[in-house]
Amino acid sequence: MAPQQLEKEERSPAERPFARQLARLERWEKLTYLAFVMPALLLLAVLFVFPIIKFLLISVFDPTFTLDNFVRAFTRPVYLRIFWKTFEISLMTTLGALFLGYPVAYLFANVPTRVRNILLPLVLFPFWTNILVRMYAWMALLGHNGVINQLLVNGNLIGEPLPLLFNRFSVLVGMIHFMLPYMILTLYSVMSGIPNELMQAAASLGSPPWKRFYRIYLPLSMPGVGAGCLLVFILAIAFFVTPALLGSIRETMISQVIEREISEAFNWGFGAALSLILIVITTTLYVIYNRVMSIEKIHGE
Repeated sequence: MAPQQLEKEERSPAERPFARQLARLERWEKLTYLAFVMPALLLLAVLFVFPIIKFLLISVFDPTFTLDNFVRAFTRPVYLRIFWKTFEISLMTTLGALFLGYPVAYLFANVPTRVRNILLPLVLFPFWTNILVRMYAWMALLGHNGVINQLLVNGNLIGEPLPLLFNRFSVLVGMIHFMLPYMILTLYSVMSGIPNELMQAAASLGSPPWKRFYRIYLPLSMPGVGAGCLLVFILAIAFFVTPALLGSIRETMISQVIEREISEAFNWGFGAALSLILIVITTTLYVIYNRVMSIEKIHGE
């Protein structure tokens, strides 16, 4: 017999009206919640989901059913190289953001609240600045006659300006700078939930600091590492402004190809096919991460 049936039979006659009233309140609460959420869901469906589905259908109905756009994407070496370059730059961006963001998130999670309130706006400041402003600022800093080269030349550290702009280095600098807050905040959301008592207990047993970090803190922070890397990588493969402004033709990413196919070549079918491939890749990465390391571990079970 099901546990729910046993529970119903065990209730006394005086408790049954109360249980029915409680069930009605729960149903009313769900209906109230649905009433508040439904307008947002309808708006999202009309303005976001439906246009995307209609756009992606163009990839296979151009104007009749065809798979030529996907065959072109997977058989032309130029597009395969661009896909590979996109993944390579995105992976380097993810690793760079993790390398720089992990110590900052660790600092945030282990400093007093007063200090954290002072440091947190410094991390959030990039969110308050338009991405174009940030990229043009990097162009002024990394240019042939930019601030960095001028300081190095005037300090007699180099004889001639370094090629810091319009290459992969400048693209990675701009992308890591943009993605760093996402990585820091994702890591911090997990690190803030790690009990300090575990580290204190290990210290009381004579464990050195590096061993406490390696054996206790690092494994407990891995859900944040995985979620932060997944978030940064997915956002990075769709970057457009940064490689367009700071990179050269050698750093062309797949988002730039999609934009050119649609706005310049008016080849909506092929652009939609490339977009669908990106969606499938990002969805697959999310599913793999959710199977290996559940996304619920970020905020606890």
